[in-house]
Amino acid sequence: MNTARTTVAKGFTLVEILIVVVILGILAAIVVPQFTNAANEARGGNVATQVSTIESQLELWAARNGGVYPDLVTDGFGNATTAGTMVGENYLKEIPVNPFTNSSSVVASTAFDTDASVFEIADSTDGWAYDRATGNIVAIQP
Repeated sequence: MNTARTTVAKGFTLVEILIVVVILGILAAIVVPQFTNAANEARGGNVATQVSTIESQLELWAARNGGVYPDLVTDGFGNATTAGTMVGENYLKEIPVNPFTNSSSVVASTAFDTDASVFEIADSTDGWAYDRATGNIVAIQP
């Protein structure tokens, strides 16, 4: 008895694999921008919270020091061992870092909107812009 055997090839064809790759590419093109937007929104929320906390502590400092705000431009936020600073006198737990620039340095400025929490300065590596006269502080975003 001579029986003819037919073999059935198992696996995917090149066309099927290409279709799957194209579909995955389209899905990735839709999903990836959503993650970048979420990261920027998270940074914005972080900055708004930090600015609110810093401003309330600056107001507390001024209330306890005769209406005079601290000089953050010269002294910065200070550190835990230096008296006369925001951190040293326990107004802030730690030196705040701006998530846009990864910096905690402070520059003097009066040219920002007092209702905003972010101030755009091109090519800046500083973290915060501060107006000592009013106690307003904003995060710098390059």
